[in-house]
Amino acid sequence: MSERNLLPIFLRLERRQCLVVGAGTVALAKIESLRGAGAEITVVAPQAKAEVRSLANEGALVWHERVFEACDLEGVFLVIAATNAPDINHAVYEEAMRRNVLCNAVDDPPNCDFYFGSVVTRGDLQVAISTAGESPALAQRLRREIDAQLPADLGPWLSELGALRREIRAAMPSGAARNLLLHELAARQLCRSADCPAREFARERVAAARDAEVSA
Repeated sequence: MSERNLLPIFLRLERRQCLVVGAGTVALAKIESLRGAGAEITVVAPQAKAEVRSLANEGALVWHERVFEACDLEGVFLVIAATNAPDINHAVYEEAMRRNVLCNAVDDPPNCDFYFGSVVTRGDLQVAISTAGESPALAQRLRREIDAQLPADLGPWLSELGALRREIRAAMPSGAARNLLLHELAARQLCRSADCPAREFARERVAAARDAEVSA
């Protein structure tokens, strides 16, 4: 299958059962990514870094201090194979395939159903770059370049834009006029103030749409 067939998606993992096989430095980075996504995490590894042990002691994850077993995938939504043994990572992938569980074997593209991208974050805005495992270094360079270009306050602005969008969708009928207004607002400065020019612009457009609807 061509890597061009990859589906770029943003996946919600809240309350999903996720397994990490391995508990070293690489595994720890993936554990932190899963924690940030709100996943329920189980780790299987005979040994673990101190940070993983601390997370287990805090109840942030469950750690089984042993080698991987096929039954560890029971009820799992997603698994990450992050050991330093290619044969173990391959075994995890093969068992995950058999059980229809999504699998990522770190730095081993043939044994991956998905890849971790390099991500730029501004609040709810996420820009993810993937090279399908061909060059993580290139993805990281592009991430740094994009990060340098995006305003630091883009996250709060997006939150305000999202709130205004919900107000407009509730007050204005669907159609070309509403779509045009939402696109225009995405290019305007927006603040929390009630007399914000962008908010006044939106109110005028919504009122005009209502008047047009009444007179139709």
